[in-house]
Amino acid sequence: MDARVITPRYAVSPQISVEDIPAILAEGYTTVICNRPDAEVPPSHQAAAIQAAVEAAGLTFHALPLTHQTMTPENVAKQRAFYEASQGPVLAYCASGTRCSVVWSLGVAAEMSPDEILSKTSAAGYDLAGLRPALEAIATS
Repeated sequence: MDARVITPRYAVSPQISVEDIPAILAEGYTTVICNRPDAEVPPSHQAAAIQAAVEAAGLTFHALPLTHQTMTPENVAKQRAFYEASQGPVLAYCASGTRCSVVWSLGVAAEMSPDEILSKTSAAGYDLAGLRPALEAIATS
């Protein structure tokens, strides 16, 4: 697992496996969000397999597969609702962590400046500079 902290309550990671669950638990995460569509991975890494292991460890699991086409305001709101309802830190994963960073960024753009958002995601290793116009549009709407 390669968890990258965006905020104290939200971290992102490239694809996780069932074998990563003990480390996720040890790091103190209470919720895992899968943003990767099942079509991108073999059955051993699909949401149902990860969900079974996550829930067996006593953690909460949510699946919200995202693509460029499904990065809608409704899905941004769902992601935000998932992490706001969490009783502790959240780990969201996809192929590289980028989609999880983008959906978080869009979800906080009304409360946080584009500079602050891009600074946090950059510090975690994600260059989302191309997202600035969308963040600015949300901030001013």
